Parts: sequence; structure tokens; C-alpha cells
Amino acid sequence: MQDNAQFSWKNYEKTPIIGIIRGFDSEIVKPLAQAYINAGFYTLEVTMNTKGVTRMIEDLRSSFPDLNIGAGTVCTLRDFDKAIASGAQFIVTPILNEEVIKKAVKAKIPIFPGAYTPTEIYKAWSLGASAVKIFPATQLGPKFIKEVMAPLDMVKVVPTGGVSHANIKSFFEFGAFGVGMGSSLFDKDLITQRNFEGLEQHFKSLKDEIRQFCVP
Repeated sequence: MQDNAQFSWKNYEKTPIIGIIRGFDSEIVKPLAQAYINAGFYTLEVTMNTKGVTRMIEDLRSSFPDLNIGAGTVCTLRDFDKAIASGAQFIVTPILNEEVIKKAVKAKIPIFPGAYTPTEIYKAWSLGASAVKIFPATQLGPKFIKEVMAPLDMVKVVPTGGVSHANIKSFFEFGAFGVGMGSSLFDKDLITQRNFEGLEQHFKSLKDEIRQFCVP
């Protein structure tokens, strides 16, 4: 495919949540994406370890032109090339791979590299990251974001892992530029039941928690 139309920051800021699709069957993804956009969400990441990831990215790009569709779990240059060839508009990594970051920056593809410590966070930002994925945020929690943002207030951070309905607002209150969400966003029971209307309402309830941080 390789039609990497420009990532829309305007749409991202309308709902600064990156939905992480990992391990879903292809027939689930389209109705899931429709519920997602119906709820006012615009940024989806498909992980590279999802079966049929390249075709899934291609299908989502062609079916939902208003969505930002990216590739996650990009750990190597080979992953990067494969993702871009399928039409990914942004790249997310769980690690700090300098080669991948530099290649994305050179190609003007938004990249959210994974980092954990303040040193890693600052290094990722210095290499040109669009925003730094704080991963895993499960054990760190919202207060870690507050503490990191005190000296590193120039860095845009996107906590991922452990973000839930109960704490999502706190992450934004403490300075997060966005969050990444997987299982807590894509409710397993609702998806198993094919209850996409219920899933849409679930999405909307999450957006209500952070509405003050969304740009109309």
C-alpha cells in the first residue's frame, strides 16, 4: 500500500487516546473501528505481533480515512519498513531503538518510542520523538508522571499500560500529552458478545473523564 497520508494531530487532540489493537481477529476490527470513530476517537495502533497486521492496517486505512492508523510493537528496522509499507501513519515502540527513531524522524513519520526512566525519556525526546510512550506505566502510576514532568516539562509523554477508567483523568491532570490503552479500552466481554453499541458507550464514558483535556 505505502500511502502514508499525513497523521492528523488535529484529530488526535480531539481525543488524545491511542487505542491498542492486539490479537483481534480481522472480522472484529472493522465494527470495532466503527464504534471507535462513532464515539469520537481517532487514533488506533495495530501491534506488529497481531496476525495479519499488514492487511489489517491496509484495510483500516482504506475503510476509515478519518482515523490515524499506526503500527505498534515496532522493535526493529524490519518492523518499521513492514509497517510503513502497509500504510502506517505513525509508529509506536515498546523500547528505545535509536535507529528506528532516527529513521522515523528522517521520514517525517510521527513516532512514540517506549521509555521508562527519566534518562530514557529524555534521550527519546532528544532523538526527535513526537511524544514518549511511558511503558509500562502499570507500576509507576499517575504520580510518576507528575514527578517526571517537573524537571522534564518540555517532553510530551504518553503513559501506556495500567491506564483505566479509574485513573485516566489523573494522568492528564499530571501532564500527560495522551495515553495508550489496550484491554481497558477494548472491553473483552463486550467484544465477545459483539455488543458494539455497548462498546461505543464504553468509549464515550472514557472520553467524558478527560473531556476538559480534549481539543474541540
